[in-house]
Amino acid sequence: MYHLSCVHCGARYPPDAVLYTCERCGHLLEVRYPLEEVRVTREDWQQRPLSVWRYRELLPVAGAPVTLREGGTPLYSLERLGREMGLRSLHAKHEGMNPSGSFKDRGMTVGVSMALQLGKRTVACASTGNTSASLAMYAAKAGIPSVVLLPAGKVALGKVAQALLHGARVIAIRGNFDRALEMVHELCLSHGLYLLNSINPYRLEGQKTIGFEVLDQLGTVPDRIVLPVGNAGNISAVYKGLSELRDLGFIDALPKMTGVQAAGSAPVVRAIQEGLPDVIPEPSPETVATAIRIGAPVNGEKALVAIRKTGGTAVSVSDAEILSMQKALASREGIGVEPASAASVAGVRRMVEEGIIDRDERVVCVVTGHLLKDPETVVKQCAPPVEIDADMQSLLSALHL
Repeated sequence: MYHLSCVHCGARYPPDAVLYTCERCGHLLEVRYPLEEVRVTREDWQQRPLSVWRYRELLPVAGAPVTLREGGTPLYSLERLGREMGLRSLHAKHEGMNPSGSFKDRGMTVGVSMALQLGKRTVACASTGNTSASLAMYAAKAGIPSVVLLPAGKVALGKVAQALLHGARVIAIRGNFDRALEMVHELCLSHGLYLLNSINPYRLEGQKTIGFEVLDQLGTVPDRIVLPVGNAGNISAVYKGLSELRDLGFIDALPKMTGVQAAGSAPVVRAIQEGLPDVIPEPSPETVATAIRIGAPVNGEKALVAIRKTGGTAVSVSDAEILSMQKALASREGIGVEPASAASVAGVRRMVEEGIIDRDERVVCVVTGHLLKDPETVVKQCAPPVEIDADMQSLLSALHL
């Protein structure tokens, strides 16, 4: 049977404890499995459909999960962009192809399932958008209420629409995401709602399956996995999952875990580049990439371990670089993503130019959300449609034919 363990002091808690941080020292928790008792092989997994629940032996849910068939997202070879950068092997794991359009569904299928398993009947989160959309969908599937706190005016409308349509109680606060998270955390502790931000260790268990799928689809361990970093849950989760596979003897080595942040919201990058022991929050984060506009990443502690233990790094990119790569992914590879998703590939371009990434590395970028999550940003940077009279001459003239 699994248990919860503090990543700092090692305090141990039973699986039915409803905790988000260590009661002894206040640090983060993670789920630990008795790996010596796991009776599964990679061949067993290969016989099952590619999805989050393919890997159920390394997930905490005991019964039937609350699922919308999440996971199994495509791994694309970025042939044109790879050639332009001079890379031998560049791939993108497109998490925008999940049911709600983002990677959050991997965490929510596990998180909402655990809420029911632990006897909770209302779930809640703070969100920059994608978490709220996913929470609302999975709560609706489970038939339980959901509560969402958003920073007013700072969330893309596509994401707000998802949360509203799927029945969440949406509250916009006049403050940033970090304040919204503080408030919803306090609400859950005082009124018994179940918190499903990435501070919840069970949610990250679902997100670690991104790494499992990359290995199964690529057929080998990549040299580097590059992820956008907001709250730092994904990079922490993928590292944890791949570490479990190594400890099981399924793989021999870990990829270099590499994080990319927007220049206006880069506390993890600062900690890595300056050799700081802890992440120092950015009080006023700002970037066009709303999904990673987070100044105080709750999983910063775990992210620093993931990056440092694997010999990875963290870099920041400007909003201009993010938007340029968003266009490049769409026009050169046919892959439509929201701005935060493009940050990972923009970061690869920068790291190749700076000599951080060797051109012979096998690199996998995680692109985290679908283009339609934030169509307003796309419209602002693209020329509007050409309007013509409804006759052939006007059409030929517009096409310069």
